[in-house]
Amino acid sequence: MTTLSFALNHMTAPALSPDAFFALAKSLGMSAVEIRNDLDGNAIIDGTPAAEIKALAEKHSLTIVSINALQRFNQWNGDRAREAQELITYARDCGAEALVLVPLNDGSGQGDGERQANLRQALTALTPMLEDAGIIGLVEPLGFEICSLRSKTEAVEAIQAVSGGSRFKIVHDTFHHHLAGEEKFHPEMTGLVHISGVADPGISVNGMRDPHRILVDANDRLDNAGQIRTLRESGYAGPFSFEPFSPDVHQSADIRAAIRESMAFLEATA
Repeated sequence: MTTLSFALNHMTAPALSPDAFFALAKSLGMSAVEIRNDLDGNAIIDGTPAAEIKALAEKHSLTIVSINALQRFNQWNGDRAREAQELITYARDCGAEALVLVPLNDGSGQGDGERQANLRQALTALTPMLEDAGIIGLVEPLGFEICSLRSKTEAVEAIQAVSGGSRFKIVHDTFHHHLAGEEKFHPEMTGLVHISGVADPGISVNGMRDPHRILVDANDRLDNAGQIRTLRESGYAGPFSFEPFSPDVHQSADIRAAIRESMAFLEATA
């Protein structure tokens, strides 16, 4: 099987400027990155023009695979529509291929019937906006018990229900896949894979949170290697994007070496 295709999410090194972040990805031999709209003091939230981000990506010969993310996308209203349009326009203008769509994660909107209807409403409203910009919507179910969309299967069913297969894909996040306890993979509908590990032996699965998410190593409890293997063997050929949220990773003395070590581990085991 071919070499793993890795990408880098800006959450891996959130303090780096876009230029330094892109340079880091390039130095690791990567050709794809994800930018975010939730990093204080950094693009996109600091007002950096989309054209500037596009120029930096071109300078480093990188593809921006996504902007991460439109939050609470399945709580569709006027505010959400405006926010979606701003992010979709930014994605188009910076050359990003997709916009990640993150569901409500506060315990609301979970009712059977309610959550499916809300999801379909949002997908239906987003479709023409994404089509006009030529952008893909990447639906990312979250494994947390309080999330309104935990199941990738439910996400795929909703996409199919609105005939959105040409405009929407799903994100397979190895952390959230493990938390949700979902066994089914949907490689044909997977547009992006987020990878991160949890090594702390003292935390229960239900107690796992974003700050526990580190670079994948030999102590990984989420079976990233197995998940990656299953996805590749069943036809997924896209990037595997590092997305660790742990402050320990963010404060790493040598983030480049740490990422390279994780890449080598996965190359050897996945």
